[in-house]
Amino acid sequence: MIKTAQTLPKITLKQLAVFVSIYQTGSTSQASEVLHLSQSAVSSALSELESRLQMPLFERVGRRLNPHANARPVYVQAQAILEQSLTLEHYHKHQAGQIHIGASTTIGNYVLPPLLAKLYETLPDANVDVYIANTQEVVNEVEQLNIDIALVEGMPRPNDSKVIEQRAWRTDTLMVFAKNDSKWLQDLGIYDKDNNCYELTVAQLASLPLLVRETGSGTRQIIDEQLLQHLPHADVIMAIQQSEAIKHMVSADIGLGCLSQHVIQTELVANELVQVKVVGIDLSRTWWLVWHKARHQSPIWQSFIDIITVD
Repeated sequence: MIKTAQTLPKITLKQLAVFVSIYQTGSTSQASEVLHLSQSAVSSALSELESRLQMPLFERVGRRLNPHANARPVYVQAQAILEQSLTLEHYHKHQAGQIHIGASTTIGNYVLPPLLAKLYETLPDANVDVYIANTQEVVNEVEQLNIDIALVEGMPRPNDSKVIEQRAWRTDTLMVFAKNDSKWLQDLGIYDKDNNCYELTVAQLASLPLLVRETGSGTRQIIDEQLLQHLPHADVIMAIQQSEAIKHMVSADIGLGCLSQHVIQTELVANELVQVKVVGIDLSRTWWLVWHKARHQSPIWQSFIDIITVD
C-alpha cells in the first residue's frame, strides 16, 4: 500500500510566540522588545499567522492592537502549544526534577523552607527555582507560565480565571501585635495575663498608629477586608513591603502591626511582642495553591503536591 505524505502545518512557533506577546502587551513595539525581534519581523509574523488562519486577530486602533473576538480561543491554544514545545525542549531537565515554585512573602519566608526540605528528602536531585513576592505579583507570574505552582496568602485574583486553577490549601490567622511594654497600650484595653495578650475594642484600636503591608499582598487583602473596614478612621501611618521591617518597627514601638502568626511566633514566645486581640474581629484566612491549567504537571510537580497537601 502506498502511503501518502502528511501535510505539515504551516503555522510556526515563532508566529504563535509573536501573537501571544502582542496579545499580552497590546502592541508590536512592546512585543518586539520582549522577544528581541525587530518590529517589522513581529508585524510580518502576525500577518502571516492571520493569513494562515484566514481570520483577523486584532483590530488596529491608532498604535494599539485590540484583541478581536477570534483572538481569545487562539490565545489559549497558542499558550498550550508553546508550553508543550518548551516541555519537549527541556524534557531531560524535567525528568531530572525541575520545578519553578512561587510563594507569597509570608509563606516563602516562614512556611516553604521545611516543605522544600521534605522535597529534597524525597528527590535529592531536585532542581528547584523559587520566586517570592506579594500575592498579586506571584499570580501574575503563574499567568505568564513562568511558575509551575504557587502558594499564596490572599484570594487569587487572576486577570483570566478561566486558565488558572486554584485550590484552598491551609488556614492561617493574622494577629494585631505590639511591643510588650508598648507606650501605645498604657491605660488602654484589658491585659490577659494568662494568655499574655491585650484586648482592645475597635474604637480603641482605631486611635492607635498601624503599620501594614503594601497593597497587592495577601496580608493586606485580609487587613482591608476583615479589619480596616471596621476602622474607617484608623491611623494607618505606613504601608511596608516587608513583614520583617514591620516587625522591627513595632519592636521599636513606632506603632502596632498586623501580620501572620507565623511571622511573630518566635517573638511572642520570647515575650518581646504581645498579641492584641480586637473584640469582634476575626482575622483568619485561607491560603491557596495556584497553577496554570496549561502548565506541564511533571513527576516532581506531583511529588511536591503530595508533600504540601499531606503536611
